[in-house]
Formats: sequence, structure tokens, C-alpha cells
Amino acid sequence: MRDTRRFPNSPTSVTQARRFVAGHLEDAPTEVVETVAVMTSELATNSIRHAATDFEVGVNRTRDEIRVEVTDAGAGVPTVMSPDPSQPSGRGLFIVEKLADDWGVNTPSGQAGKTVWFSVSLLSADGR
Repeated sequence: MRDTRRFPNSPTSVTQARRFVAGHLEDAPTEVVETVAVMTSELATNSIRHAATDFEVGVNRTRDEIRVEVTDAGAGVPTVMSPDPSQPSGRGLFIVEKLADDWGVNTPSGQAGKTVWFSVSLLSADGR
């Protein structure tokens, strides 16, 4: 099942995006819901701060996996940073990299914008 929603470039959109994605995980383990919510918040925040454009969140859920995509029209390609403890920001993609089973950035050829995505397995350790 795939679902998308567009959000305005506003700090309140971070909470709305997180709730939108969590709504697709009502039957998932609490730990998965919380992990996906944190990563969604990080990507939505990055869109608001760095792209300064409206953004779209896509959720694709299968029996085995959830994939979340955040697409904006901003220039530039995000990179993982390693800020020192005194820096107040810059940890978003680092968090995504550590929590996701897989993640990446897609940039359309000849157009501004990008899609940052992550995926998380919904299978338990015993394969169910």
C-alpha cells in the first residue's frame, strides 16, 4: 500500500508528517513505530530547514517492510555529518543512517529537488 501527503514548509508540518506515517503502522511493534517516527521527523525537519520548500511524504508499506520517502524541491544533496557535542544540529541523517535498515537520496536528472528515503523491516527476528 502506498500513500502520499503534501505538507507546507512550516515547523508544525514535522508533527503532522510523523503522525501521517505512524498512522500506517498502528499494528506494528511500538519500537518500530517510534523508530520510524523519529526518522520521519528528521527528514521533514531537514526539508523545512535546508530546502525551505513544501515537501511530500510517501509511505509504502508491504507485509515485510515500510519505506518512507520525503521529497522537496530544494537544491543540494544532503550529506551525513558528524557534529561535535557542542553543535546544536546536524545529526538528522546520522540518526537515519544508524536506525534504518537502508536509506538513500534520489535526485532527478536536470531538475531541482530530491527524495530522501529510508526503509525498516517489519519482520521479527523469527521471520514473522
